[in-house]
Amino acid sequence: MNSVQVYDIIIIGGGASGLLAAIGAFSTGNPSLLILEKMPRPARKIMISGKGRCNFTNLSDWPDFSAHLRNGTDFLKPAFFTFGPPKMLQLLEECHCPCVVERGNRAFPQSHKASDVVDALRQKALDAGAELRCNCEVKEILRTPEGFQIKTSSSQNFLTHKVIIATGGLSYPGSGSTGDGYDWASQLGHKITQRFPSLTAIVPKGYKISKAGENAPEEFSPYRENVYAGLKAHIDRSTPLSEWGESLKGLQLKNVRLSVECDGRIAGSEFGDLDFTDGGLEGPLGFRLSRPAVKTLANGGKVKLHIDLKPAVEEAELQARIDGLWKMLQPRKDRLKVILSKLLPSELVRPFCTTNPRLDNRSLGSNLKNWVLDAEGYVGYERSVITAGGVSLKEVKKKTMESALVPGLYFCGEILDLDADTGGYNIQTAFSTGFLAGKSAAKSLG
Repeated sequence: MNSVQVYDIIIIGGGASGLLAAIGAFSTGNPSLLILEKMPRPARKIMISGKGRCNFTNLSDWPDFSAHLRNGTDFLKPAFFTFGPPKMLQLLEECHCPCVVERGNRAFPQSHKASDVVDALRQKALDAGAELRCNCEVKEILRTPEGFQIKTSSSQNFLTHKVIIATGGLSYPGSGSTGDGYDWASQLGHKITQRFPSLTAIVPKGYKISKAGENAPEEFSPYRENVYAGLKAHIDRSTPLSEWGESLKGLQLKNVRLSVECDGRIAGSEFGDLDFTDGGLEGPLGFRLSRPAVKTLANGGKVKLHIDLKPAVEEAELQARIDGLWKMLQPRKDRLKVILSKLLPSELVRPFCTTNPRLDNRSLGSNLKNWVLDAEGYVGYERSVITAGGVSLKEVKKKTMESALVPGLYFCGEILDLDADTGGYNIQTAFSTGFLAGKSAAKSLG
């Protein structure tokens, strides 16, 4: 029988929040600390963030930063002011990882290599005194009179006074985020709010060959077969595109307005860039407005996408221009096509006409100002940036990240019911909550 090792603090998960929890713990003491990571290397999700460039934070001040949070604004505030974006930037600079700040206050490593951020944080945690064990999957967390017993797949057992669950959510399961922490939290008495993919592609009706729910997400099969239980309208990203979808794939629309209508009500409207990809509607606009769309579709509701292709001009002015061109091009039979080629990117003309079969010169202005697409589904956790929902914030103390139900139990990162827009907000949320959880756990040791 293997001997049981004892640590002051055990952190489950070596991702963004887990590594910062270790750094936070050593900022206020010198506990014996173990990080358990089930993957061969830590911080796999940081490695793929920002398409490998790693937009690791956003240097906006609290009013601007909090405007990009989709849930838990009041909850995050203490963690943000304990360890906010400037401190994160300073930490990496001190770890010999120089950084740059780009448009929108987004911070990156100067090398634009995510591996530099991972190496810096990993080394900082190890230098401080943390022990890191990879390929060590936790199977069970049990409460004991002294704290907690941690059982692993390798039959190694650990005892600890404090445990920090930093396992992430469900998005990008290949990085190790397969939802294990939700089960442990639930078994320890915590409520898990509805989870669904966020910052993901929305799939218009007819964009893919098969319908929502017909393709099983194979990437999840070795891990968690029930991750989509209760959710509707998931369409796996690998589902082939239709001919119409293929005609749109790769098209980037600049300076348009996207509005999302959920069950008859406009749930959000944004101006910016929109991309058509092999997944569906993405880009800055698609991602920012995906949350209400996915939540509505996942609960069986109806979603319509309204695209204003000419937001800089009023409809009356646009229609007047169309009428003028219509008269000027008389008597050509292809007048409508010629006008469309002057008003739209050439690649968009055909797919636009496909969705507007009754288009004529009199309705063209209104259709350009309001191109309506029905949403059929969404790409799921296999490629969503973040998981919305998670451990209920009502049961976690915001000033320490400790469970309000189980003394000595802490949560941080994506496992919490916290999510935000793209642009460095989600990863900074993980860093802030992780640092505060580690600092609080170490401080409570006395």
